Amino acid sequence: MALRTIREYGDDVLERKCKEVKEVTPRIRELIDDMLETMYEANGVGLAAPQVGILKRIVVIDVSPEADSPIIMINPEILEADGEQTGYEGCLSLPGKSGVVTRPNHVRARAFDLDMNEYEIEGEELLARAICHELDHLDGHMYVEKVEGELVDNEELASEQEENEK
Repeated sequence: MALRTIREYGDDVLERKCKEVKEVTPRIRELIDDMLETMYEANGVGLAAPQVGILKRIVVIDVSPEADSPIIMINPEILEADGEQTGYEGCLSLPGKSGVVTRPNHVRARAFDLDMNEYEIEGEELLARAICHELDHLDGHMYVEKVEGELVDNEELASEQEENEK
């Protein structure tokens, strides 16, 4: 396993549509292992292959507090989305920034696992947000396209939230 360089906003690779994965080869397995290591090292909850410069339809997500139950999604697609949630969202490809984004509160998606077995997953709240966010990357879209208002600096946001809690 190895850490990969996370591509940042403005890199052309983040604007391109990813190609379907036809089979899970040793290189794809290595990519997924590297993506997980890179995501955990960066304290992220999700990472899409184009964020490490690979135009394949692969995402990894882990919203658990223990960071030990990753979701691997190959060729994912959203089947159903409903409800609504609005909140701050960030991205490893735009470090230090956040913006308010409205996403579905519930999603149902279909994907393939490491053995190319098809499965469905349902998510609410943070998991639903992460699935939508990461799948957007596969089609060359970033959350900044959906931001309501201005992007904010994460340090400013944290101190503002601290003030509100007092």
